[in-house]
Amino acid sequence: MAGQMDDKAAAGRMAQDGAAPAAGVGTGVAAPEWIIVFGAGVLAGGAPSPALAARIGAAAAFARARPAARLIVTGGLGRHPPAEAVVMQRGLIAAGIAAARIRTEPTARDTLESALRVREMLAAQAPPACVYALSSAYHVPRCRLLLRLAGLPARAAPAPANEAARVGRWRWLYMHLRELPALPYDALLMLWHRRRWR
Repeated sequence: MAGQMDDKAAAGRMAQDGAAPAAGVGTGVAAPEWIIVFGAGVLAGGAPSPALAARIGAAAAFARARPAARLIVTGGLGRHPPAEAVVMQRGLIAAGIAAARIRTEPTARDTLESALRVREMLAAQAPPACVYALSSAYHVPRCRLLLRLAGLPARAAPAPANEAARVGRWRWLYMHLRELPALPYDALLMLWHRRRWR
C-alpha cells in the first residue's frame, strides 16, 4: 500500500513538473519488451537462406510465446534483394505475427551496425524492460554482448533448433570459428562508439 502511494505521489509530482512518468512507474503500464532478430543471407529471387528461414521460424515461435513483445528485424541489402529485414518481416507476417508488432531496420551491413541502429531506434521509445537477441546459436553471444554494450538490457532468445542440419556441418563449424575473432573485434568497436555518446 505504501509503495502504491509513493508511486502515485511521484506520478503526481512529475505531472506538475510537466514530465511524463516512465513506463511502469506509477502508470500501470508495463515497460516494453523487444525481440531483435538479426538477419542472414537472402537467396536469388528473394527467398530466405536456410539460416534466415531458421531465424524467422524461431522469431515467430518466440513472439507467439511473448504476445506483448514487439520485434525489430534488422539487416540490409546483401548479394540479392530485397533487404534481409524485408524478407524477415514478410516471413513473420506469413507466420501469423501481426504487422503492427514488427519494425524494420533495412540498412545495417553487419552485426555491429545492426546493434547501433537498434540503439538509435529504441532511444525514442520508453525504456525497455528487456531486449531479446535472436539469431543463430553461434551468433547470439556477439549480438547480446553488442546490445548490452550499447546500453540495452539484452538477453538471449532461444536460437533455432537443429540449425546445423539445415546449413551443413562444415559451414556450421566455419561460422563458429568466425565468431572467435569477430566477437572481440566488434566489442572493441562498440566501446569506441560509446565514447562518443558521453
